[in-house]
Amino acid sequence: MKFKELNLSPELLQAIERSGFEEATPIQAQTIPLALEGRDVIGQAQTGTGKTAAFGLPMLEKIDPKNHSLQGLVISPTRELAIQTQEELYRLGRDKKIKVQAVYGGADIGRQIRGLKDHPHIVVGTPGRMLDHINRHTLKLGTVETLVLDEADEMLNMGFLEDIEKIISQVPEKRQTLLFSATMPDAIKKIGVHFMHDPEHVKIKAKEMTADLIDQYYVRAKDYEKFDVMTRLFDVQTPDLAIVFGRTKRRVDELARGLEARGYKAEGIHGDLSQQKRMSVLRSFKRGDLDILVATDVAARGLDISGVTHVYNYDIPQDPESYVHRIGRTGRAGKGGMSVTFVTPNEMGYLHVIENLTKKRMNPMRPPTEKEAFKGQLGAAVEQIENELKDNHDGLDKYTETAESLLTSYSSEELAALLLKTIAKDPSDAVPVKITPERPLPSNKRGGNRGGGKRGGGNNRGGNRKENYRKDRGGDRNKNKNYNGKKRSSNKNQGDKKRGFVIRKNEND
Repeated sequence: MKFKELNLSPELLQAIERSGFEEATPIQAQTIPLALEGRDVIGQAQTGTGKTAAFGLPMLEKIDPKNHSLQGLVISPTRELAIQTQEELYRLGRDKKIKVQAVYGGADIGRQIRGLKDHPHIVVGTPGRMLDHINRHTLKLGTVETLVLDEADEMLNMGFLEDIEKIISQVPEKRQTLLFSATMPDAIKKIGVHFMHDPEHVKIKAKEMTADLIDQYYVRAKDYEKFDVMTRLFDVQTPDLAIVFGRTKRRVDELARGLEARGYKAEGIHGDLSQQKRMSVLRSFKRGDLDILVATDVAARGLDISGVTHVYNYDIPQDPESYVHRIGRTGRAGKGGMSVTFVTPNEMGYLHVIENLTKKRMNPMRPPTEKEAFKGQLGAAVEQIENELKDNHDGLDKYTETAESLLTSYSSEELAALLLKTIAKDPSDAVPVKITPERPLPSNKRGGNRGGGKRGGGNNRGGNRKENYRKDRGGDRNKNKNYNGKKRSSNKNQGDKKRGFVIRKNEND
């Protein structure tokens, strides 16, 4: 279903189009019409299915921007999710001039108080910090018209039920309540009975992968090895169109610049880019002007991009459902695809959690050697030359005389070798690229930690839950397969000069 069919205002449709969303996801298509009618809704869907827009768009539609009172409240389990939700609601509501404020533990409460005094239309926050503001009388909920409980099962797992009940008691009884949860335990059903008015239950089945069409592999590598291994895979697999997923915005920027320095046609997208730049990159990728799109999860969500042959998870997602969403970018419309996930030794637990969710084992892939990568480059160069000869054979007459002159001084083998050298990249001559190490994922001892997040460029949403809980409650406390794939036909050579290329850490990320 197209967003234009959902009776949304032009301002919201403009923001949706600018964000690159084309069609509503199932949870959005079923939830938004009900919510626009004013119904209470319990939405059951997995992470990575577009739940923020499912509750955000009807909430934004209802808000009167000229009324400078608090009209919407979103309760989130973690600060990372609260920040990501605030960012997405801001982007969607910007044309309506809707102000959104996030409140969460582990951050300067004074700054949050100043933000609340600026009369936001929506407040997004974690339960502990929300209660702190309520007790300080800096957050008053008497005018709230729409209440959202996001990832309610997560909040219950983290022990927030009592806090949630206290917050809801401050919200007017005459309101709309939207509750979203991946699972539906009895405690969630009780919330629906006690705090909602005849709620409509929308259940979306867990996303089914076209598993038979997607070949899934993993490469075990240390963090500092991953970039060189990945570029060798590019040379061997020669994807037609590829997406590389990074966990953070800084990671995406560094990977995009590093790939460009190595001669690949690549650009990155994440939440910090202007909408104009983001859309420009996406148009280039869809046209085929780029071979590689580097993205955070949130930037790639909702995009209907056909022709993606390979997905590379440079960072393994912390949230297993995010993995399903990522690799779903390929293997579409009955076509095959390949995903390759890079896993550091201490992240193998996350790999097993993903396999348990998808019910499919990933096959180990041996990293290609420089020799294998060079062979792949030569194969791509030969294919490009053959295609050029086939397409432009009739236009060679004017070059024949000069070519014959060269053949008097050089052998045909020498000239052909020079042509190949000009087109193909030699991995041994690759520009050195250093990617800033990311903080490792927390040890996954439980085997089912659902962190990760798709909503704002970061992918560390859950992490160590107990630590997240303590910080939130603490107010201001600181906190061996073949390499198959089609040959590229584009010229990736960027010249013969070799120079060092070091990515410097962006302190503002």
